[in-house]
Amino acid sequence: MMDNLMMSGLLLLVAAAFFGFGIAFYRWLARRRASDRISVAEAEAARLVEQAREKAHQYRKRYLEEAEDGIRSKQEALDAEREEAKRAQRRARKKLDRRHQRINDRIRRVNKREALLQESDGVLERLQRGTDRARKHADKLRSRVQGLLDEANARNKELRSERRELAEREAATSALQDELRVLIDEHTRRLETVSGLTAQEARQHLVKRFEDEARLDASATVKAIRDEARLTAGREARKAVLTAIQRTASTHTIENTVSVVNLKSDDVKGRIIGREGRNIRAFETATGIEVIVDDTPEAVILSGFDPVRREIARIALGRLIQDGRIHPGRIEKVVRNVTSNIEEEIVETGERAVIELQLHGVHPELIRMVGRMRYRTSYGQNLLAHSLEVARIASLLAAEVGADPAIARRGGLLHDIGKVVEEPIDKPHAIAGMELCRRYKEADEVCNAVGAHHDEIEMTSLISPIVQASDAISGARPGARREALQAYIKRLEQLEELASSFDGVERVFAIQAGREIRVMVNSDRVSDGAAEELAVNISRRIESEVRYPGQVKVTVIREVRSIAVAK
Repeated sequence: MMDNLMMSGLLLLVAAAFFGFGIAFYRWLARRRASDRISVAEAEAARLVEQAREKAHQYRKRYLEEAEDGIRSKQEALDAEREEAKRAQRRARKKLDRRHQRINDRIRRVNKREALLQESDGVLERLQRGTDRARKHADKLRSRVQGLLDEANARNKELRSERRELAEREAATSALQDELRVLIDEHTRRLETVSGLTAQEARQHLVKRFEDEARLDASATVKAIRDEARLTAGREARKAVLTAIQRTASTHTIENTVSVVNLKSDDVKGRIIGREGRNIRAFETATGIEVIVDDTPEAVILSGFDPVRREIARIALGRLIQDGRIHPGRIEKVVRNVTSNIEEEIVETGERAVIELQLHGVHPELIRMVGRMRYRTSYGQNLLAHSLEVARIASLLAAEVGADPAIARRGGLLHDIGKVVEEPIDKPHAIAGMELCRRYKEADEVCNAVGAHHDEIEMTSLISPIVQASDAISGARPGARREALQAYIKRLEQLEELASSFDGVERVFAIQAGREIRVMVNSDRVSDGAAEELAVNISRRIESEVRYPGQVKVTVIREVRSIAVAK
């Protein structure tokens, strides 16, 4: 019995345990489901909140844009109204100004009328007083006129008697003239009888004799003119040449085969040389120019006969020194960049020269070679400056003799183009330049002028001797190829300082490459006679103190200004 009770109790306990476990599991499962639902609800709520925020942001943005558009339109409307109000205000102000102007004009007219009225009253008073004086004076004149009339009547009587005497004298003179005419006719008949010629024949004989004498005089005059023309032909030709020289005289400098690069200190020389000389070797290999690093303080010398390469080396070395990074890779890069820049500068220089001479249709390769002339010298004279001067002189000479100045300028610019041909040549530079011009379709006259300017070929046009003469003028005139730039500038400064040292001199200008100085003097301190004396004194001082080629013309200018002001 007890066992059954224990078993029943145990079963009840187990049943109660299972029931409690079931209830706990159910609660846990319900809590889990509730938690999942809460999570889903929270996520849904967050999504809805985000959507609501986004919609609210869009609504807010749209409303703000609409509000800004409305404000902007209202602002524009207000600005338009404000502008219209300003315009209306300006129109009203203009109307008011016009009314004020009309009122002022009326006031001025009224004042003028009042002044005229006052003046007219004064005039009437003066007229009245004048009328009274005129009456008194008229009475006096009337009495004097009566006296004069009496005198005139007496004088008329005397004139009548004199007229009768003149008539009698005129009759006697007419009789004498008739007698004289008869005597002249009789004398003419006697001359005709003696000479055997009539008066008409004698007149023709005299005219013929005068014509013969005039022809002889005219022939002698023509002969004298011809003789003078023969004597002065050479002089006039020299004058034309000298005029061309003076009008194109320019500065020339002597260039050599070395360039000097200045350094901030001698410490840079070590970096230029580099470790075991690798930098200087790389630089010489890249540029083809010899770099001389010696004891010259703060300077490095670049030596080479190719002026373009030497200029590239000078600029490249200057950039490397300024940058401070000097090594073989950097050297090659800088040299390439400088070479490209120099090539562009050569083309620009050629284009400037062609534009300066107003030439058209020149081939681009010829333009580039003209630019290379800037870095080439001939007997110490810059080749581009020489070619430009030859072109200008040739243009002036061509104009003097009636040839085409444009063709002459073209031939003058290109006459030494053969000196800058890059490939090696085994012929004279004139022939090489002529072939180059033919290759680039230049005119036959230009090609002949280029090839014949040193007499290598026969001249076939008038332009050829003109270019040859211009080349000789530019190269042979004093100071063109033998004078250094510093000496030239020093001589000009010396001329100006010498002339400025005289009393009364205000300004001095040395012109025409130092062949003339113009002296401006003070007209109050230097008279016309003193100006002539001053010119002589300056020329004597120049002769004794200055060394110069040729001659120097001294022109003293005395200007007098009279000023008056019309008010």
